Amino acid sequence: MTITITAFDRSPDGGRGLARDTRVRWALEEVGQPYAVRRVTFDALKQPAHLALNPFGQIPTYEDGDLVLFETGAIILHIAERHAGLLPAAADARARAITWMFAAVNTVEPPVIELEIARLFESDKPWASERLPLVEARVRDRLGQLSRRLGGDDWLDGPFSAGDLMMVSVLLRLRSSGLLDEFPSLAAYVVRGEARPAYARAFADQHALNTRP
Repeated sequence: MTITITAFDRSPDGGRGLARDTRVRWALEEVGQPYAVRRVTFDALKQPAHLALNPFGQIPTYEDGDLVLFETGAIILHIAERHAGLLPAAADARARAITWMFAAVNTVEPPVIELEIARLFESDKPWASERLPLVEARVRDRLGQLSRRLGGDDWLDGPFSAGDLMMVSVLLRLRSSGLLDEFPSLAAYVVRGEARPAYARAFADQHALNTRP
């Protein structure tokens, strides 16, 4: 049975690969698994049929037979554990790769999302000029820590893993802010992720979906 994921019928990012279904597409491309995409309108996200798949009314969801998953971290961990290519075989290295997956969504992504909210939805507030530098400082702190850990390595812990996939996906959200350019090693790290053929295929599919007539 073909894996089915859900994606926005028209993504708010206009096909720039920032919607979270791109992460799942990338993971499936890395492990060579075919999948189908079911487009969901914003109205349909709040309807019972979709809420039965994701009680928070979000995308993506993942369906494989009777198995239904939501949350990109959980979906990608499931894919990585079921198919070779995203997690090392050695137990300790595998555990470290999973740790980086959690670090991406629990430690690095929250201040990144906070920055997006501050810039997109709070810029007209009277306190915006005071809040934004504080939010940017929190992002810079995390990027500095991550940059020091990465050092001159290509990937976070040995070969490319699901940890890198998640981390690159998070960092991509910072590109338009200019903050990523302040950390050349991280900017280069993201470029390496984008250069992977599996990412290129995932991005092209997401872009095509959102730029169709």
